[in-house]
Amino acid sequence: MRIVFFGFQRWGTETLRALLASGHDVPLVVTHPPSHNPADNLWSDSVTDLATAAGIPVVECRYANAPELAEQLKVQDAELLVLSNWRTWLSPQICALARHGGINLHDALLPRYGGFAPINWAIANGETLTGVTVHRVEDELDLGDILLQEIVPIHPQDTATDIFHRTLPLFASLALAAVDALERGTASFTPQDSRQATFFHKRDERDMRIDWSRPARDIHNLIRAQSPPYPGAFSHFRGQRIELLKAAPALRDYRGTPGRLLLTADGAVVLCGPPGPQGLLIETVAPEQRPAMPASQFFAGTSGYFD
Repeated sequence: MRIVFFGFQRWGTETLRALLASGHDVPLVVTHPPSHNPADNLWSDSVTDLATAAGIPVVECRYANAPELAEQLKVQDAELLVLSNWRTWLSPQICALARHGGINLHDALLPRYGGFAPINWAIANGETLTGVTVHRVEDELDLGDILLQEIVPIHPQDTATDIFHRTLPLFASLALAAVDALERGTASFTPQDSRQATFFHKRDERDMRIDWSRPARDIHNLIRAQSPPYPGAFSHFRGQRIELLKAAPALRDYRGTPGRLLLTADGAVVLCGPPGPQGLLIETVAPEQRPAMPASQFFAGTSGYFD
């Protein structure tokens, strides 16, 4: 098919590479410009570099609804727009410039977890399943009719980084399957139930701050959701900001005041809120301006409370 591609970061490069390797005609690539925002530089493979190496013209823009881009799209005579980690709203007028409109790849099981950082939010919320959805691009963000979905399990110790690597290959395989179905005329779309939809905002520093009054299970989920290279879940101990990079439920049933650090035979345990067992074993920390290290080493000989 003749496809105009919209994408960004590694999700975008993986999808574009698969389309090109499968022989589809990509006459134009649209991507976001380089960013100074650290969140935009995670998994930051360059769609521009990949397209340029393949001899494809590239347009860099934050929003793709300007009349100038519409004029460029009109002359491409595209059959389809494919979006992979395109991070801003695309108007129906732009989608209408391709014969089959646009399809988007989203790393969640829509209609739940529309919006931003779906993997991180899903793990922070204790979900056991996620996946990748291919859906039609329509007026409402992430609510277009679903063409394909694939489920990915989230195991109790999985981190956001684990799930990123587990879902990433699905962007290529599902994009190719979706394009093939549209090309063959066998595509079947299912409307989303908007009553089941949830939409999440971008994660910010406040979302990563640990509230020790929360149950140990919730804090463990937050630490898993903010695994490296994502900014870590953090708290303060004796006035120093500390990122907590790895944790596990404590082996024994510790109880007491939330935020209290206990140095036990099991290691460095911090007490969390009720209900249930309150102990969370902290395995790896990154103190401010210092490299990651075992928590038992950093806290050796100390005691006190996290803020």
